[in-house]
Amino acid sequence: MSPKPEHTLLKVALLGNPNSGKSSLFNALTGLHQKTGNYSGVTVDRYEGFASAERDDKKYRFQIVDLPGLYSLYPKSADEEVACRALLEQKENPDVVVIVADAANLKRNLLLATQVLDLQLPTVLVLNMIDEAQNQNIVFDLKGLSEGVGVEVVTVDSRNKIGIDDLKTAIIRAQPSKSVFYDIKHPLLQNETYLQYLASCLNPSRAQPTQKFEESDKLYRFRIINYLVSKYVSSPEVLSAKRRSALLDKIFTHKLFGYVILLALLLLVFQLVFYVSEAPMNWIESFFLNLASALNSRLPSGVFSELLINGIIPGLSGVLMFIPQIAFLFLIIGVLEDTGYMARAGFIMDRVMRPFGLNGRSVIPLISGTACAVPSIMATRAISNTRERLITIFILPLISCSARLPVYTLLLATLYPEQSVLGFFNSRGLALFVLYMLGFVASFATAYVLKKLVKSRESSFFIMEMPVYRRPQLRNLGLLMYNKVKVFVQEAGKIILAISILLWFLSSHGHSQEFRRLKEKELSLQTTSPETHREELQSIQTQKLEQSYIGQLGHIIEPVIKPLGFDWKIGIALLTSFAAREVFVGTMAAIYQSGGDDNNEGIRQKLLQETTPDGAKRYTAAVCWSLLLFYAFALQCMSTIAVVKRETKSWFWVSVQLVFMSVLAYGSSFAAYQILS
Repeated sequence: MSPKPEHTLLKVALLGNPNSGKSSLFNALTGLHQKTGNYSGVTVDRYEGFASAERDDKKYRFQIVDLPGLYSLYPKSADEEVACRALLEQKENPDVVVIVADAANLKRNLLLATQVLDLQLPTVLVLNMIDEAQNQNIVFDLKGLSEGVGVEVVTVDSRNKIGIDDLKTAIIRAQPSKSVFYDIKHPLLQNETYLQYLASCLNPSRAQPTQKFEESDKLYRFRIINYLVSKYVSSPEVLSAKRRSALLDKIFTHKLFGYVILLALLLLVFQLVFYVSEAPMNWIESFFLNLASALNSRLPSGVFSELLINGIIPGLSGVLMFIPQIAFLFLIIGVLEDTGYMARAGFIMDRVMRPFGLNGRSVIPLISGTACAVPSIMATRAISNTRERLITIFILPLISCSARLPVYTLLLATLYPEQSVLGFFNSRGLALFVLYMLGFVASFATAYVLKKLVKSRESSFFIMEMPVYRRPQLRNLGLLMYNKVKVFVQEAGKIILAISILLWFLSSHGHSQEFRRLKEKELSLQTTSPETHREELQSIQTQKLEQSYIGQLGHIIEPVIKPLGFDWKIGIALLTSFAAREVFVGTMAAIYQSGGDDNNEGIRQKLLQETTPDGAKRYTAAVCWSLLLFYAFALQCMSTIAVVKRETKSWFWVSVQLVFMSVLAYGSSFAAYQILS
């Protein structure tokens, strides 16, 4: 009987330049065996996965950590610092480092490689995307290159999972480099080792290395790199893929047409995210509504049934109905990144957005925020600079999203009859356009102020490599969508569900004697003949809502919101719509007992007929615009709050954002009501 194979665990760090295919290689090695966390003390994501191999009757398990992409071991941002610490600090030291290099752009990738090789950790150099290099007739002398860099060099096509087994074998037998690439004669390195020098880059208490040394060190390394490439890599003078990409870039990065194409693509992104996801979102919402209705007719009445039907199921619906938007948004972002266009979009928009404290990578989240802030905030992970990412997250909820549309539609229909302006402009459409533009103006103004207030030790550089144009890989896109949806459901979903249950409790319970009397009467009517007392039951539910904890809160906050033109009924709608802005319409429907097939039209008629105690019209232009501006700027979305907490890893930023947007909403609403009254 043969002995049982041994199991050996190897911690493998995956390192490489951005756009080197590192994420594709990570996916090819780990598949679905991945998890997402965070590095201690920072908001940089930590992607970790597992793979296995068997060699010489031994079983190996690889714990693969996908480090943030970087160009050099001299860190300039938080994610670059994380990657450096993972290599230098004792507790993070990997057993093997896998350096991922773009085979078609080896010269540029070797700068980072030589710096890592000088750390004397067991290392493997991977020439990734070898298929593209072969298509460009690039030929490598792998044996000579391995001798030159001092470690084993393997070729991989990670997109098609070719060469993965060879890479696993190389990881198992990896050794430290036999070559040295730093200039030991440099004056700054005569009294300290290379490791000590790199450590000083990460220690603020020590004298920081000079920029002059970094420049001279890179020049010295590039002299060696040029020698290695000229000796062991041969390629034709004109590379077809680069030539084709250069021709396309004359169009896509043109000073005029580049912006036109980008605007058209962003419009398409919005249309796809909003309209394509609308149907599946409605299906999910309908499924939970039907489920709640079915359970309501079958389960016995009681606290558990009410909690399940009116608390847990709406909470689950509020989580899962966002999945189509998240999946579609990241599908489109993945396509743009895989094809190479995302680099171009960031390049042409960087100059426009930098005066506001943003950079080119902010453009996709900001535009997609018109569909939904939740996936857009998650998309800010592409922004490497911490300050610019925080500013983008902070201003995103100011962009009018699709959840505001039901509120806008109801109030504008109440405010403006069907009429045209100048013969062909719809008055409601113009008002809606103004509301959206106000959101963009407020977001950019806020970003400009935050740029002055938020300090950062990171250098704000926007370095973006222009990769060649490629076909997107369906498998990688599928894994991207799967991971983003999983993170949202697991992290944000818990908070959304908890708040939904809390809101259910506040709206369905009360401590007053009147509330208990109404509840007993409702129970009596439901037990005897609910069908014949439908209108009376609806009236009781409205009265119960007023007497509930949240109804009492509405009366408590009425003095605060009265200067805005709001009464306690609107106050209840403000509180309940914290779960989601569109809940405002449903709450108003319940309060005013609207009927008819067209729910929106029924509510509109009730609002038009509503009067104040002195007989005056309640929903005047002043009140409607006050409400419109309040919902345009208020952070009335627990899903957004949950995702901001998840992405910033801090309740501080959530609190500041909530206070700022509440003050902005209140001030704008107050000004509108006082001016228009």
